[in-house]
Amino acid sequence: MSEQGQDVLVELNAVIVAVDQDTPKILTVDFSGTAANDGVRLPSGSLDPSRDRTLDLSLRRWVQEQTALELGYIEQLYTFGDRDRIVDVKERVLSIAYLALTRQEQGSIANSARWTPWYDFLPWEDWRNGAPEVIGLAIVPALLQWADAAPAPLICEQRRERIAISFGVEDAPWDPVRVLERYELLYEAHLIRESNEIIGAVVGEHLLFGAAMDLDHRRIVATAMSRLRGKLTYRPVVFELLSSTFTLSSLQRVVEALAGVRLHKPNFRRLVEQAQLVEGTGRVDPLTGGRPAELFQFRREVLRERPAPGVVLPRRSHVRLG
Repeated sequence: MSEQGQDVLVELNAVIVAVDQDTPKILTVDFSGTAANDGVRLPSGSLDPSRDRTLDLSLRRWVQEQTALELGYIEQLYTFGDRDRIVDVKERVLSIAYLALTRQEQGSIANSARWTPWYDFLPWEDWRNGAPEVIGLAIVPALLQWADAAPAPLICEQRRERIAISFGVEDAPWDPVRVLERYELLYEAHLIRESNEIIGAVVGEHLLFGAAMDLDHRRIVATAMSRLRGKLTYRPVVFELLSSTFTLSSLQRVVEALAGVRLHKPNFRRLVEQAQLVEGTGRVDPLTGGRPAELFQFRREVLRERPAPGVVLPRRSHVRLG
């Protein structure tokens, strides 16, 4: 394939999500020592047009070869195709990213793969214990400095508005779904390492927020987090991460882990019951301390009954500075 004389490569990337206890994790692969940039990446590989009948089958093959994990639920996420997104590569690379959900206990993984907490890469996204200190102490002040350095007053005003809406400052509430917008702001302001690595420019002293990833894979992770948090509100995807039977407390913990916010227990249970997302099994979990908790299962009939069965997520109060 070519684009005005330039070859085009099609690459497939997988953001594979699991929840271990209260920790959401993604499957990463260590590419240290390869000819390309060293470091942590998502499982990925090139499409082989002669071998792979479909994109999905190609992705599953690459993931199995690199991680020894067989995927279940997957959905196409986004296509990344900026001209200079991968340096030192002559071809134009189009990356088709997928979101995959699995249970971490299902199957072993290869030595080169490991489960990594996804808040290691995006630490400002975890509000379960309140607003992360890094937002008020470092991120917002650095972004405001970047806004004030704009070449024109109108651009400064536009930047400040984006900061307020994305990071929940001033009168704007924190919106858990705006993950990608927050990442793009940090990238544009050269506050994360990837922004300098990709464009080949060093703009003063930049802050390192969270663990970096090779290429633009952290942007792909941010895109996946945005998609998954949004889908929680209108699709029962959370049940792909749970065992076939579960307690309501474990269901709430998984939703909180993905959304990065705490939920009011009585309200959450009332919403789940009103939405008829689950049904009791008549059995209890013997491992819960104190009074045994009832085991539930996903009620699949809800998929035919309503077009958007999901869990409503709260919006958080704004960040207070100073």
